[in-house]
Amino acid sequence: MKVPQVEIYDTTLRDGAQAEGINFSLADKLRIAERLDQFGIHYVEGGWPGSNPKDLEFFQQAARRKWRQAKIAAFGFTRRKGVAVEQDDQVRLLLDAESPVVTIVGKTWLLHVHEVLRVKPEENLAMIADTIRYLKDQGRTVVYDAEHAFDGFTDAPDYALATWQAAEKAGVDVVCLCDTNGGRLPAEVARITAFAKGKLNVRLGIHTHNDCGFGVANGIAALEAGASHIQGTINGYGERTGNCNLISVIPTVHFKLGWKGVPVKSMPKLRELSEFVDEIANVRHDPRQPWVGQTAFAHKGGIHVHAIERVARSYEHIQPEAVGNTRRVLVSDMSGRTNILLKAQELGFKLSADAPETRTITTRVKELESQGFEYEAAEASLALLIRGVLDHNPELLFSVVDYHVSMRGDGTSSTCEATVKVKVGQKIHHTVADGDGPVNALDGALRSALAQSFPKLERIQLTDYKVRILDGVAGTGAKTRVLIQSTDGKREWGTVGVSENIISASLQALVDSMEYALLKK
Repeated sequence: MKVPQVEIYDTTLRDGAQAEGINFSLADKLRIAERLDQFGIHYVEGGWPGSNPKDLEFFQQAARRKWRQAKIAAFGFTRRKGVAVEQDDQVRLLLDAESPVVTIVGKTWLLHVHEVLRVKPEENLAMIADTIRYLKDQGRTVVYDAEHAFDGFTDAPDYALATWQAAEKAGVDVVCLCDTNGGRLPAEVARITAFAKGKLNVRLGIHTHNDCGFGVANGIAALEAGASHIQGTINGYGERTGNCNLISVIPTVHFKLGWKGVPVKSMPKLRELSEFVDEIANVRHDPRQPWVGQTAFAHKGGIHVHAIERVARSYEHIQPEAVGNTRRVLVSDMSGRTNILLKAQELGFKLSADAPETRTITTRVKELESQGFEYEAAEASLALLIRGVLDHNPELLFSVVDYHVSMRGDGTSSTCEATVKVKVGQKIHHTVADGDGPVNALDGALRSALAQSFPKLERIQLTDYKVRILDGVAGTGAKTRVLIQSTDGKREWGTVGVSENIISASLQALVDSMEYALLKK
């Protein structure tokens, strides 16, 4: 039996750019388009030439570039009411974009025909057909986005079908059914898609939104019901709660349906693509994103970890490496010895299940987590703990002898000053530093003091600082947990500190960060 081929249509640069907080520059759009092309996406929708100068410039530059696989698509509307398609300025801009593909959106729902367009139903059908026929005559591949297809079909199925058939008769290449409001359930989408499949001979597409959390589920339901073209965005960007997430669709098509989508060789680069687009969009990568998130293959419960050590597929639906991800074992108060063994191995330590140190480390982790420490995001602190047990409390590379933090100001502005005295071998380094806040000042003073003996620490930077109050009922006397993320430009690591005093907790995490940076792998 012939394996179905699914066309992947990306609209990150248009639909995705409509998401709150997302704003792509021209250079951003070109970089993303090139990466999508390299990955093997079939269609890349560049934007709407009639909406802004940036999109016009995108198409001008895109027309001068060679694309390996992707076909660039321009997006627009059907002709305006009462205007001949040849005279419509917006349609002319679509042709001026010189893209090989043009996607136009038209009305399926009579509510929109009557209340938004305010035209007769027959005129709407003519607007759809005239625009498609004209664009086809100009040699374009045409995708017709049937807006509100499912709402329109529910209210008036005969008219909805008439709009799709008008597009087909005009020579359209794809009729794409859109769940524009994102309010439909997978069973509804499947039923209506199957109906359309039985009535149309043209390629059928699906475009879903995620307002009910079913964007991907609805897209897959439509594919299983007969669609073979699916639209979406990288990481699910889009208006309101977003669009169908292609980062979930692509591996589902390949691994779960067993159909053809993007090239097989691209699958191990899926996480890289997801992170790349987030980086360009200046969005923090979602650690819980299916398939590619940091926690997608993270195991915490002792029973789970024990099982995956023996049979990985017992708790993993695919091999993480197949989509460019990695397995992670988390250590917490829920951990068993298997967690500790696997985590220690991951961090570069050699342990055996029956070694007394393994039991000691497990017990120590549980004791500390009961006090408020957390090692899931502080693997560097965990590595130091394991090293301390295995090496039987090795000599410290340095120690903080004394520190002092003060703040002064006039009510409108303030300055923080930190003094740190550290001991390295027989040497004492005593430094002072100012900062925007007490932790910033403390970090500067500690780094300056240690850099006199360890110049490499000058490269260390803090990339994240999080504070959590662990016991709210204790008010200002509550325990505080501080998590710090650090980098030397090549690798990142997390450290943790806990104390009733936020400065003391911060210093613990800072000291761990510096000590870890000095350790050889």
